[in-house]
Amino acid sequence: MDKLTSNRLDLQIIPIVGMGGSGKTTLARNIYQERLIREHFDVCGWATISQEYCIPEILAQVLSQLNEQVGQHLSEGALGEMLHKHLDRVRNYFPDNKNGSRIVVTTRLSNLASKLPNSDSLNMKLLDEADSWELLSKTVFGEQGWLLELEEVGKRIGKSCKRLPLSIIVVGGLLAKSKHTREFWESTKENLNSIVNLEDDERCLKLLHMSYKQLPVHLKPCFLYMGVFAEDEVIHISKLIKLWVAEGFLKAVSGKSLEEIAKEYLKDLIGRNLILIHELGSINGSIKKCKIHDLLRDLCLREAQKERFYALTPQGMQGNAAQRRIVISSTLSKNEAINALSSMPVLARSLIWNLDEDQVLPPLMSRVLRILYSTQVRFLGDIEFIVNMQKLVNSRFLTFSAYVRWYQLPRSIWRFWNLQTLIVERLDGFTAPTDIWYMPHIRHIQFKLLNLPDPPNSQDGIVLGNLQTLRTVKNFKCSKQVAKRIPNIRKLKIYYETVDDSYCLSNLDSLDKLESFTCGFFQGINPSRPDSVQSLFNFPHSLKKLTLEDHESEYYWEDILDKIGALPLLQKLKLYGGRFKEGKWETSEGQFRSLKFLSVCYMKGLQVWISESSHFPCLHHLYLYYLDNLKEIPIDFAQVSTLGVIDVQWCSDSAVVSAKRILEEQEELYGEEAALQVRVS
Repeated sequence: MDKLTSNRLDLQIIPIVGMGGSGKTTLARNIYQERLIREHFDVCGWATISQEYCIPEILAQVLSQLNEQVGQHLSEGALGEMLHKHLDRVRNYFPDNKNGSRIVVTTRLSNLASKLPNSDSLNMKLLDEADSWELLSKTVFGEQGWLLELEEVGKRIGKSCKRLPLSIIVVGGLLAKSKHTREFWESTKENLNSIVNLEDDERCLKLLHMSYKQLPVHLKPCFLYMGVFAEDEVIHISKLIKLWVAEGFLKAVSGKSLEEIAKEYLKDLIGRNLILIHELGSINGSIKKCKIHDLLRDLCLREAQKERFYALTPQGMQGNAAQRRIVISSTLSKNEAINALSSMPVLARSLIWNLDEDQVLPPLMSRVLRILYSTQVRFLGDIEFIVNMQKLVNSRFLTFSAYVRWYQLPRSIWRFWNLQTLIVERLDGFTAPTDIWYMPHIRHIQFKLLNLPDPPNSQDGIVLGNLQTLRTVKNFKCSKQVAKRIPNIRKLKIYYETVDDSYCLSNLDSLDKLESFTCGFFQGINPSRPDSVQSLFNFPHSLKKLTLEDHESEYYWEDILDKIGALPLLQKLKLYGGRFKEGKWETSEGQFRSLKFLSVCYMKGLQVWISESSHFPCLHHLYLYYLDNLKEIPIDFAQVSTLGVIDVQWCSDSAVVSAKRILEEQEELYGEEAALQVRVS
């Protein structure tokens, strides 16, 4: 931190150097998040650079953290130009402007420092015996304190881990899930003795392998599956869980959905420190994204090869016609990937595509293919593929991308009797056939935009009882018949060109399992009673997340906010666009009593906001964007003890001043316990 905040004005590059698992990234991340550091620099950005890196991706990562919208096909030069414009005086992306800029790089390459200009490296020291034991005991016992009879053997275990933090926390994760007896700890120590004299990386892998061997049988395939993702990839939990479900890794438990069981498996692996939490949700601390340490990923790849769990192409398929899972590595060229696919075993059940290139997939011969997944979702795209897709009738998980406009899904989609997840991205729209209502096992339907027909009028009574996700549907008609067919829907996202009573949004409250609802309007709302827009909507009391986007309609937010504020479980609310009758929003007692996250964007007409601290008793994060007429944020927010973050972006100067006043007042109220951050752009 001294190096970062020194008075030197020339650009400094600070490599953090050390072996894998020594804590380089942990150190960098903690310093990066330090309040002192965030306030010292005008702009902070973080990017991950893997062995197989891409300069445009690195620039895009930095820009995304500066709240810039980055297009999917921008060139390296265009991205550099965006960075140039955003950071004012930036030349050639990261110049030495004599303004005290700093770049921190984590690397295993000890000779990197000598190759970097103006560099001042920091070499990671391994833990001493006392610190090793402290880390091990905290990993096993938390802050509760350790068992005295285990201290002596615990210190020997820490020493056997060769003072390497990653090895200590993984072994600690194993011990935390096991019996806290001296006999078991002594047994663990004996197993460690045989591997302490190996070379650094090999020794670390052997240590990690011991924890893998101790995993319960039901967790092993879930852990090994983490190796199918690219190095340093940020993995969305929602997709990971869908894949585990589709692969059949989960044991059914009465009274729990497969998704709930998958989340328990994930928490167990995280508790064992085999999977890293990358990002938490904004409202309830749920895990949103995860990663896996590259050494643990290496372990997954080694074990998968031994057990023939999956094959990394092209070497992994040689002489292995019975391979069930195929992974197209990101290290392959487009031609190598096509050649690998042409020799794909006919009995393959899963195809995971990591190649980051747009491309039409050749016809797949395997009729037993259950899973077709691309982490980049950039490779499929023409009508010919849609025709070929009809052969994959045994599929459980299909995700692909297309570029045709308003193409009709094949009527034969009902033949996909076992399909659980259908994701179509990067497309202006698809029209589904009526037959989509005859898919009893479907759990998740996700489109960029989908025309969904009304269900057939027949009295067949077919119910999509497993359907949990439906997004994004154009002009969704929530008739009583539709609501009865999707009784367990949890996530629903819809858009309307014009909204009126014919779309039956008053029936939404019959979807009593609905937790996340997004609704957007693009033209106008024309209810039969224009003075009562709130009569259009009846929200279910089960809602936890609500997003309303008003792009060009003529209704007023106050007509519906009272109804929203009364929702008992609502934790996250996003309001985009729209207006207020007199430019004023006034909340009242008893509203928003569970709300933790509030986002208000593009309300140009909002001038006055009147609220008291008791109106938002649980609020943690307030996000305001493009409110250029807002005079001030209610000063009473300083008394909301749970408030942790206020983001003010492209708002009026007076709104920024009020945010800083709230910060100062909270510091006066709570002193050192005040945890509020105010971030202004």
